[in-house]
Amino acid sequence: MKIGPKYKIARRLGIPLFEKTQTQKFAMREQRRAMTKRRRPRARSDYGIQLLEKQKARYTYGVSERQFRNYVRKAMLEGKSDPMLALYSHLERRLDNVVYRMGFAPTRIAARQYVSHGHFTINGKRVTIPSYHVSEGQEIRVREGSKSKGIFSNIEEQMKNSAGAEWLKADMKDMSIKVVGVPMLDQTEVQFDIQAVIEFYSR
Repeated sequence: MKIGPKYKIARRLGIPLFEKTQTQKFAMREQRRAMTKRRRPRARSDYGIQLLEKQKARYTYGVSERQFRNYVRKAMLEGKSDPMLALYSHLERRLDNVVYRMGFAPTRIAARQYVSHGHFTINGKRVTIPSYHVSEGQEIRVREGSKSKGIFSNIEEQMKNSAGAEWLKADMKDMSIKVVGVPMLDQTEVQFDIQAVIEFYSR
């Protein structure tokens, strides 16, 4: 998925989505911009709010509109009792997200590139599909031939500073990740309103 101008996207969505928008420089720039902007912001309609939350979710995980729509459709079919949890699970179980969450890549964009270039295996088999959905019991490893590459030279520090996830267990020494559970939705941990996303596609 082609992202586009990151500063403009982050400003429009109102959250520091990308690595370059999580700096103090960007925060200070936005603060000055807010102080000089005198017009009162227009109130958003329900549709506008839902659209904004949908875009936040899409850009957070870096998926195209078509991919995202398919995830929502699957979630609404599979998770009739809780489509929000089903959608969250689909997004979190993407291989590129798992690689990023456990600190094997500095950003989701980088994680997508690493996976596409064949740096990871799942249960011993090389996988090059960033959207591959991992399942409980599977083991993701940095491929032996990739361990010495520069992109993994700082992996120990990255893993220490990563957000992690309770349903994943990382082994720093083996440079591996074991899927030990399933994602559980905690709305306080995500930067978008997942209920508004479901409502957007339920219209």
